[in-house]
Amino acid sequence: MTAEVESSSSAVGAGGRDSRLGPLIITLFGLYARGEHNWLSVASVIRLMADLGVEGQAVRSAVSRLKRRGVLRGERHEGAAGYAVADGTLEVLAEGDIRIFERHRAEAGDGWLVVVFSVPESERDKRHALRAALTRLGFGTAAPGVWVAPGILADETRRTLQRLGLTPYVDIFTGDHFAFGDLSAKVREWWDLDELTALYADFLARYRPLGEHVAAGGLAPQEAFGSYLPMLTEWRRLPYRDPGLPLSLLPAGWNGESAGALFEELDRTLREPAHAHAQAVIHQAD
Repeated sequence: MTAEVESSSSAVGAGGRDSRLGPLIITLFGLYARGEHNWLSVASVIRLMADLGVEGQAVRSAVSRLKRRGVLRGERHEGAAGYAVADGTLEVLAEGDIRIFERHRAEAGDGWLVVVFSVPESERDKRHALRAALTRLGFGTAAPGVWVAPGILADETRRTLQRLGLTPYVDIFTGDHFAFGDLSAKVREWWDLDELTALYADFLARYRPLGEHVAAGGLAPQEAFGSYLPMLTEWRRLPYRDPGLPLSLLPAGWNGESAGALFEELDRTLREPAHAHAQAVIHQAD
């Protein structure tokens, strides 16, 4: 699951609670549809979203918008109405699984990835698409048209730009920061670390109480599902905002490490009971 797919759903609803339904539904399909032959019935989606306190009509409207945007596609299985994840979305979700569930942090010796692009004025839409793609991958901006990221993102960046058809406008280089200036200070210029710190602090404030509650006695499957899905939806944008910068270049006591440890613990303890509840609902509804 990934921020790239989430951006396709950002227009679901005009604001407030409705604007969060698209990302929640994408998380639901990413977690559970792929293990069910890439399909969930409308009935099961509505029942599972009801466990999150979302009314059926709001779910239907949000799913319809995702269908119009090509994130989902309608399919009938044995006469039952339902939805599958579109082929292009499946590829993006698979890439997102690696970024979200297999977190990697670069070390100083991993070097840097530099992307330089030039887009003709007549193709401004491609320039916007490039900037959006690099932002979602977690790149920082070193100068106009020059974007930088840890070297560990090289393969993911190449695959993403190829999939989006943006390679004719881009050159990619890897190497080291050779000289001039304090690299830690430059990282602060290239990335908004204060914003990242605030986002991690918000995640910790929201979900530390849940972690303590789970540690004290665990949750029943339905409760686990009701907690896990919103938590994962909240978390999955953060590994894209933080591309795994080396700790040696980050402020002392970087709270991204504490937030990551909390996510991993909640994922470990909630994933299976949440999955058990989702499976019971899906098979009962079908």
